Amino acid sequence: MNLHPTAIIDDSAVLGAGIQVGPYAYIGPKVVVGDGVRIDHAATIEGPTILGAHTRIFPHAAVGLDPQDLKYGGEETRLEIGERCQIREFASLHRGTAGGGGLTTVGADVLIMNGAHVGHDCRVGNKCIIAANSALGGHVVLGDNAIIGGVTGVHQFVRVGAHAMIAAGILLTQDVPPYGVVKGSQETLTGVNITGLKRRGFSREAIRTIREAMDLLFLKPSDETLALRLARAREHFTDQAEVAELLNFVASAGSNHRQRGFVPTG
Repeated sequence: MNLHPTAIIDDSAVLGAGIQVGPYAYIGPKVVVGDGVRIDHAATIEGPTILGAHTRIFPHAAVGLDPQDLKYGGEETRLEIGERCQIREFASLHRGTAGGGGLTTVGADVLIMNGAHVGHDCRVGNKCIIAANSALGGHVVLGDNAIIGGVTGVHQFVRVGAHAMIAAGILLTQDVPPYGVVKGSQETLTGVNITGLKRRGFSREAIRTIREAMDLLFLKPSDETLALRLARAREHFTDQAEVAELLNFVASAGSNHRQRGFVPTG
């Protein structure tokens, strides 16, 4: 354990083995720091917050602060960050609110670049990337391996499905299905994240099937409602696990009373 003498560490904080804490860093009450975590100089960690093992908090990051929600009344809420994450310079991550379940979560192996923001009650999956100066509003959900491009804003309650790719400089106000690519001056679903799927080891056959399902649901013009297209997709794609994730994501849209629809195709 390597704790700089100028660091301020509350007596109630729980510190794992082999951690490093730099000059003028602050670790507040009810913070749990996993084994091998590195907290660089002038970073702030407030609690209740859990930092997973071997995560690194870079200089001036603000982690676990009160949510930016006017309804927040000081109730105890939490932030949980998984293992091997990187929280870069000046990034900010806030705890949950009572109205959102009291918990903000970040999965394992997540990269949150400089100046990015993760708002209250967000659910960030594993191996996500949130690029520089992007912001997730409250209650946003990112599936595993989702990528948010730089200087992008994601509206509160929006869901971004697993393996989706959002280009830089977009104001995202509607849901993005798993595997989708959104780009352009307007938020537009333009295709399937084929490059990302190849990098993650998806077979050629799996990618072909995903493209067929995306065409049926979103990408090819149709006069049918989304509900009818979903029903046809369920009949056609019966045994493909990758497509099942897409279909379940679309079907679950109606369960969220704040659902804002899906990004349009272009």
